Amino acid sequence: MTSSREELTGEIQQRMIRLIAEVVLVNHAISAKVGLGASDSQFMTLLQTYGPLTPRQLTEHTGLTSGTVTGVIDRLEAHGFVTRQPDPADRRKVVVTPSLEAINERLAPLYADQGNRLAGVLATRTVEELETIAAFLHDSVTEARS
Repeated sequence: MTSSREELTGEIQQRMIRLIAEVVLVNHAISAKVGLGASDSQFMTLLQTYGPLTPRQLTEHTGLTSGTVTGVIDRLEAHGFVTRQPDPADRRKVVVTPSLEAINERLAPLYADQGNRLAGVLATRTVEELETIAAFLHDSVTEARS
């Protein structure tokens, strides 16, 4: 049975909403297990994606106030997930750097089930389907930042 474009679009939107909600809830639970707030681990995702960032850059990426960002950095540093280091381009500034060792030891295992589940789903797709999925996700992330 063939669905109309509108039906498929609606179904995709609903499934994306459900996926986002499930990911957020799992992330909240995992963050709580290691003593972090729900948004704290998202900062680590930003740092792993973009590399070390200044607190100002984290403020720009998140839209949070500088005071809130400082609080998150303080919590992450207290748990050993990030360090503050002098900015090589301007020694008056600091950059926040993820501690990959702590992330790999304490967080990665908690996300292993999700990673395995995703790998299993992707293993059932053809290369062409994977290219379509990758393009869709790329465009979705790009559009979300616009």
